[in-house]
Amino acid sequence: MSRPGAGHVQNKAPGRTAPDLSPCPRWRFVLAAIPMSDLAQYLRELTVLLVPLLLSITCHEAAHGLVASWLGDPTAKLAGRVTLNPVRHVDPFGFFIMLVPPHIGWAKPVPVDSRYFKNPRTGMLLVALAGPGANALVAALCAALFHALVNVPVTDPDGVTVRVLVPLLTMAQAGVYVSLLIGAFNLLPIPPLDGSNIIAWLLPEHLAFRYLELGRYGILVIIGLMILGNFAGVSLIGTVLFPVVTAGANLMGMNAAF
Repeated sequence: MSRPGAGHVQNKAPGRTAPDLSPCPRWRFVLAAIPMSDLAQYLRELTVLLVPLLLSITCHEAAHGLVASWLGDPTAKLAGRVTLNPVRHVDPFGFFIMLVPPHIGWAKPVPVDSRYFKNPRTGMLLVALAGPGANALVAALCAALFHALVNVPVTDPDGVTVRVLVPLLTMAQAGVYVSLLIGAFNLLPIPPLDGSNIIAWLLPEHLAFRYLELGRYGILVIIGLMILGNFAGVSLIGTVLFPVVTAGANLMGMNAAF
């Protein structure tokens, strides 16, 4: 599953090939795209987003591997992907470009061999749902942390307590939205995102196979939607995702606008 934010499940069943999402890095051109006047603000935002982003991606990918392992597939576990070590999941270039607008990136694909499953189609469905499910759990935990911290009594507005609390509160709040956004993005029915495996489960087998084969063009479809949205003056993907993220955050008591 490839996403703003995370990698995709790489099904090693016969007839499936993983999409090539390994563009050549061009670091200096990406950095040059950030106006110097906005660099300080960008770095402040980056320090807030970095921990929640790594946590959301790591839990998303580890959940794919964990559920696959529970269902009898040892592939991800043998590859060292059933772990909360972000180094095992983060694609360096995919993560780097995720940090700059328009914040579209990817993690390393989790290897999954559906031949180990008693029911391959249902197994792939459950593995796909595990990633967004983990994001919902991370968001709920971040929300719980936020509500706990926001009620901590503060006697000195300039004291150490405030200096510690404010960054933690900001990161916890960011964690809710970042994790929900990654989960919601991955539920889009664009192969190879997680949502495509949900649609594939609903389709007849021969149509599901053809549909999933479109995964090799998935990143092009996403970029195309972004370009069309830019010309139309509206975020086509954001129009779908942001209301979902905001509704989810509101359910967790995070009433600030997204």
